[in-house]
Amino acid sequence: MYLYSVKPKYFCMKTLLLCICMVPVLAIGQSRKERKAQAKADKETLDNIRKHIEFLADDKLEGRRTGSPGEMLAAQYISTQFAADQLLPKGDQAFTQEFSINEGKQLPADANSFTVNDKALQLNKDYYPLAFSASAATEGASSLSLREKGQPWFFDVADLLEDNKSNPHFNIFDVIAQEVRHTAPKGARALIVFNSGSAIDNIQFNKNDESAAASIPVVYLTHEGLKKYFADPTDYYHLKLTVKLVPTSRKGRNVIGFIDNQAPATVVIGAHFDHLGYGEDNNALDGKGQVHNGADDNASGTAALIELGRLLKNSNAKHNNYLLIAFSGEELGLAGSTYWLAHNTLTPLNYMINLDMVGRYDSSKKLTIGGYGTSPVWGQVLPALSDKNLLVKFDSTGAGPSDHASFYHRNIPVLFFFTNGHSDYHKATDDADKINYTAELDVIKYVQHVVEATDGKGQLPFTRTSEPEVQVVNLPVTLGVMPDYGFNGTGMRIEAVSKGKTAEKIGLKPGDVLLQLGSYKFVDVPTYMQALAKFRKGDTTQLRYRRANVEKTVPVAF
Repeated sequence: MYLYSVKPKYFCMKTLLLCICMVPVLAIGQSRKERKAQAKADKETLDNIRKHIEFLADDKLEGRRTGSPGEMLAAQYISTQFAADQLLPKGDQAFTQEFSINEGKQLPADANSFTVNDKALQLNKDYYPLAFSASAATEGASSLSLREKGQPWFFDVADLLEDNKSNPHFNIFDVIAQEVRHTAPKGARALIVFNSGSAIDNIQFNKNDESAAASIPVVYLTHEGLKKYFADPTDYYHLKLTVKLVPTSRKGRNVIGFIDNQAPATVVIGAHFDHLGYGEDNNALDGKGQVHNGADDNASGTAALIELGRLLKNSNAKHNNYLLIAFSGEELGLAGSTYWLAHNTLTPLNYMINLDMVGRYDSSKKLTIGGYGTSPVWGQVLPALSDKNLLVKFDSTGAGPSDHASFYHRNIPVLFFFTNGHSDYHKATDDADKINYTAELDVIKYVQHVVEATDGKGQLPFTRTSEPEVQVVNLPVTLGVMPDYGFNGTGMRIEAVSKGKTAEKIGLKPGDVLLQLGSYKFVDVPTYMQALAKFRKGDTTQLRYRRANVEKTVPVAF
């Protein structure tokens, strides 16, 4: 399960439960022969669950980070299991569907450096190159207050910001680009931008900037870097600067198996199999450097998916086709499920069941089944089902930080199975020896019973549910929107708007691209989050956004 992760802020793992009710425990009569056969079948499933999780959560897979060799090993394993269970391949390359994750321009730490009098500045703390900088190296002796031909030049934007504080059309990046065009022909070897004043300058690194590269290196010196390394504006400093920007993308892969019952509609059962690797994407709660095996998140759901494929292949429930999808890129913001839906050719889809973190059942926390309100049929089916070993609570909403949300936002009924959070979530301690294997077996059987109970009910109607506002740790206010993490443009595009929250009240819609909140501009989700952190409940401000290439401004009251 993914964090809406933004350095250093994190979204809460789960939304609030909206509708909770206990499932009654009913006795199901079986003959002795049936009980014996069931016990044998359960042992096979139990042994398989353990085998799957121990493989997927082994150190040799190095945390199954999307695009990594470990993710490829996991995809190969899942493909092998689907083939052994006689599922049909439904990927672009047998069972596999590849997709690209565009990570924009990156600044490799080992390829970028800035020293002042042989003292090294810290990248992203003391300075950072701008996204339209040239990738080049230079050095020289310079003063903040004097420009000499053949040396790096400094550019203080403080007066410009003050002069344009009431100008809504002022764009600091246009000004910097113009300064580069004027100064480079005059002998500037680099342009070092800083702000000696207190005005907000909104100078940020925009990884999605597609403008042409400048002819010289262009870097921004932060307030901290300016104060620490350039205390005397009249002094000369010996500078060495190397800038390297690298356009970066990686390949993720979904694994897709199909059970073709020649039915009119298809049920999707999904689970993401990617995890955090060594924490390289800044989504680990215990930092980088350790292997994050993700036994519960989400080797457990992947193991359940594989076993459900095997069980449904041999099931008498034949009124739907079944598509088993192991998604990758979930930890990066539902990348795999979003991609699959955008390229899906199987229609109609009846409903989707998502299994994410189903390996740590605890009776005190119960098994949560989300999406209860996304179809009236769930209210007819689920209360009639039971398992003597599971206590269940229902969550009505179809939204949330896992792959079912991608389907819900496309008006497809969903169910989300989740055994709730624990202290090992997104940490290197989420290992296979902590899985409650017998309870996971019960979860798998429960899902199978749900599928069989809906087999004869045709196309399930969809109901939109109330959507709780996504809560943010340490952020005092929110707009009530879900970011589109697949957006590669400048700004923060909205994936979904929570009903009844601020965004809906001011007329925002999915697809709108948010650009500025008060004085704070943002270029992506992290800088959007940083802007939100500047406000408190009761504050009023202006929000600038773009809809269909038309920019608009609306008042906001938090």
